[in-house]
Amino acid sequence: MKNAGKEAPGEQPRGDLFIQTAAMPADTNPNGDIFGGWLLSQMDIAGGIAARIHSGGRTVTIAVESMTFKKPVQVGDVVSCYAEIERVGKTSMTFLIEVWTLRVDSFVREKVTEGVFTYVAIGPDGRPREIEQESTNT
Repeated sequence: MKNAGKEAPGEQPRGDLFIQTAAMPADTNPNGDIFGGWLLSQMDIAGGIAARIHSGGRTVTIAVESMTFKKPVQVGDVVSCYAEIERVGKTSMTFLIEVWTLRVDSFVREKVTEGVFTYVAIGPDGRPREIEQESTNT
C-alpha cells in the first residue's frame, strides 16, 4: 500500500497481526486520549483470536499478567494488535500482545502498549481441555 506509513526508528512489531481498527471519538477520556480500557479490550480480542487458532477451539481469558502503556492513542490513529505465543501448556497458552498505531497526522507507526495475556482452552462442557499439539502451528 503506497504511503501506508513510516517506521519509527528501532523495533518492529512482534508476532502476527490479529486485529486492526481506528480509534474513534466515543473511546476517549476527558483529555481526548483513547481510554486504556478500550485498548485492553482490543488486545484481549486479538489474543482471543490467536488463542482460538492455536488451540483449535474455544478459549477464555484467565489472566493479564502485565500491561504497559507507553504512549497515548489519539482519535483517528489506526490501532493494530499483534500477538506472539510465549508458552503453550497442557490447557493454557500465554501470548505477548503489542499494540502499534499508525498516527493520523504523521503516518508514523509506533508501539503504544504491550501486555502478557493467558488463555485456557475450553471444551464443550465448559471445562479446560487439552491443547492438541498439531493445532498450535499457525
